[in-house]
Amino acid sequence: MQAMSEQKRKIHPHKFTLWVAMGSILMMFAGLTSAYIVKRSQASWMMLEIPMVFWYSTVTIVVSSLTVHLALKAIRAREMVAYRRWMVTTAALGALFLLLQVVGFNALGENGIRLVGAGSNASYSFLLAISGLHGLHVLGGVIALMVIAIKAVSTTSRTYSSLPLEIAATYWHFVDALWIYLFIFFNWMK
Repeated sequence: MQAMSEQKRKIHPHKFTLWVAMGSILMMFAGLTSAYIVKRSQASWMMLEIPMVFWYSTVTIVVSSLTVHLALKAIRAREMVAYRRWMVTTAALGALFLLLQVVGFNALGENGIRLVGAGSNASYSFLLAISGLHGLHVLGGVIALMVIAIKAVSTTSRTYSSLPLEIAATYWHFVDALWIYLFIFFNWMK
């Protein structure tokens, strides 16, 4: 009985690895945003107005955090129809977030803002580097969510373990919170 109780208190190795990875990612973004703050004191620093589409992408990722929570709740309750629907919705919202990010950067380019190369400014390059790195992390999350969603709707796969979704949901909430931090940072740290 005590061995079983002790086993329940231990964190799953995959969850532990995820927490270590998220800590590393958090430190990377803390370093990048700190460098942004230091560099913005330069005379050549240019302020940047964030296009409205980034607001839409922010709403999209926040809603996707809710839908992944609902998917996790549904699989734990063995409500498989709801689980499948929420997983597909979450994966689609994650992909939509990435698409809106691309649209936002295209809007910057259409407004004559060069993010890299001749005619660019360090502030623009920082925006691209930080948001681009976040986008890569989101892409990894979207791929994981899509794999889980495909397995959820597959007629050949009938896995009822919530562990993969627990790990993906934790990561997804993390990249959501990270984007909210970055969005606030870029909008109010001018």
